[in-house]
Amino acid sequence: MQLGSIDRGDDRPPYRQIAAQLRDAIGRGELRAGDRLPSEAELTRHYGVARMTARQAIQELRTEGLVVAEHGRGVFVRLPAPVRRLASDRFARKHREAGQAAFLAEAEKAGVRAQVDQIEVSTAPPTPDMRERLRLADGDAVLVRSRRYLADDRPIEVAVSYLPAEIAEGTPIAEAHPGPGGIYARLEDAGHTLDHFVEEVTARMPSSDERRRLELPDGVPVLVVVRTAFDTTGRPVEVCDTVKAAPAYVLEYEVPAR
Repeated sequence: MQLGSIDRGDDRPPYRQIAAQLRDAIGRGELRAGDRLPSEAELTRHYGVARMTARQAIQELRTEGLVVAEHGRGVFVRLPAPVRRLASDRFARKHREAGQAAFLAEAEKAGVRAQVDQIEVSTAPPTPDMRERLRLADGDAVLVRSRRYLADDRPIEVAVSYLPAEIAEGTPIAEAHPGPGGIYARLEDAGHTLDHFVEEVTARMPSSDERRRLELPDGVPVLVVVRTAFDTTGRPVEVCDTVKAAPAYVLEYEVPAR
């Protein structure tokens, strides 16, 4: 890439000017995903600034989540193709009938390789919030399914599903790999034909555990989507609490104007 120069008449401090030039180079595609940024030493020599100034410029881009530092190798552009999450289509029965869970269908459209790891399945008492959302009675248990989703080997989401134990225990839902179409296909196999979903979307900064599992740099927010699935009788049969790396997703909603 062609580096610019510092404008001493600019009100912005030099490190912000350097960061802006690097950010613009990423936006123009001169620096693409996986490309290495000029080192602190290279920036120091080119711009004639102190090493701390170059470090501050790179840190600003790290805080924005545009780049990631790899120990001993340098700093690299981190701009994967976002996964477009189309809410009006992602849970369509056609995907389940084709043997695809929602994330697999979305990843395929985005042209990225989907993976799932850190799968854990257990039975536990529900939290008060889950008891209310699933309309459970005192003493009822929930089956808990926790997993992490990756796109091209990069973690972008962690999700935990909560289902009434009386529905899920003893079925493939209680297994690490529930089979083609995912747990929604297995719910329908068990007679719980799905009718509709309700989602709540918020944004916040990640916890230290979420930052570790999603391999997020400092300053990068997450999207939180809590989804409740209802069957045709109106019963809530699953609550899924998902935490998504915000830069990795586009959330698209189609709302009828009636």
